[in-house]
Amino acid sequence: MELTSFPGCSLKQIVAVVKPYLAEKVLETLNRLPIEACGVCEVKGYGRQKSYLDQYRGSEYSMAYLPKVEISVWVDDTAMEDVVRKIVEVARTGRMGDGKIFVLPAVEGECGKH
Repeated sequence: MELTSFPGCSLKQIVAVVKPYLAEKVLETLNRLPIEACGVCEVKGYGRQKSYLDQYRGSEYSMAYLPKVEISVWVDDTAMEDVVRKIVEVARTGRMGDGKIFVLPAVEGECGKH
């Protein structure tokens, strides 16, 4: 299988990394939308706020991994834009560290088969 294209793929995987206190609100919103599947993980990481935290803590070597929640949903192509829009509406606070949203092509397969 060529990894650069997925002909006939009609599913997208949306990965949203959000602040923990907003995760339940995002999941409640997703329950009202046409999603095929959903997965949730607690994660830690940093983005642009890393340099701000380093300056604040006074050490150029300090690494602050902040708690986040990663929500992965699989949706039909036709619902992708609406789902992303709803996630942004619920999760955006306008402050640094709001999170990220990634949209990827999804390929369905069975475990153990090549």
